[in-house]
Amino acid sequence: MSVPMILKILGGLILATLIILFLVYQIDIRDAKERILESQVVDTPCGKIDYALTGEGDINILTIHGAGGGFDQGLWGVRYLDARDFRFISPSRFGYLRTPLPEDGTPAAQADSYVCLLDTLNVKKVALVTYSAGALSSAEFALRHPDRISALVLIIPDTWRPPSDEPSELMQESYITKVVLRSDLIMWLFSKFGKSAMITFFGVPKDVQANLSTQDKESIDELMKNLLPVSQRYDGMTNDGKNNLGKLRLDLENITVPTLIIDAEDVATFPGSRYTAEHIPGARLVSFKTGGHLLVGHSEEVRAEVTSFLEKYAK
Repeated sequence: MSVPMILKILGGLILATLIILFLVYQIDIRDAKERILESQVVDTPCGKIDYALTGEGDINILTIHGAGGGFDQGLWGVRYLDARDFRFISPSRFGYLRTPLPEDGTPAAQADSYVCLLDTLNVKKVALVTYSAGALSSAEFALRHPDRISALVLIIPDTWRPPSDEPSELMQESYITKVVLRSDLIMWLFSKFGKSAMITFFGVPKDVQANLSTQDKESIDELMKNLLPVSQRYDGMTNDGKNNLGKLRLDLENITVPTLIIDAEDVATFPGSRYTAEHIPGARLVSFKTGGHLLVGHSEEVRAEVTSFLEKYAK
């Protein structure tokens, strides 16, 4: 077979592969865009808020997502709680999905918007469970509206800590933040062919990835699936970055609600978690030696800790 013929065949195979990949991408992104329409958008005094409401219980849980999230990531964060016992209220924070980014996108304004949503839904009091970048507005909520919260759960919270020489910011790999997280297509390609890099980006060390259980893999796959469409989350991630860089120490000593903090010691958030636990009166810190930013390998322990805490304090 001649060289030109071989090149022609190879070119045809490459073209066919690209066409197939693009068709699969189109199906996946279509499904993702349909999935995020399963939420509701409500007009409140604080503007439009995108949210989902699930569960059959009498105890209301406000679940606040982290960076790259939306109402779907918020529900992912409480996936281990029994929906027969709780009712989950999961808003998309400022700039995520169908919640617009207002001129004032600060954590304090976001905390006030939670009250606007609860008032609109006629919910008087909630327990609050939050992850990562959702911790700033959640702590503000506990400070600004103590009469609306019965219990506070901060999981791998990206909170303030005293300045040090150690790196503290999450998601610092610029090629991901500046390229991957801007494009649905590139994000999809990374989720298929660069999964390890994405998992590392989300704060799970390589050595932890090497020991992922089947349950861990399924959980991470669901989380990454929930990143799409990433183009409708980028404003929120940009705002989170701005708030993170400008975060100040809150009056933690004035938080009076029962507080549970869960983190891993191999994550950049851990010094902030330890500091927060030391300064919120009566707060309890549960820590693991390893697990990364997704607490890999500890799902059952986290479920047990959060469930026990909410059963005791949530009302």
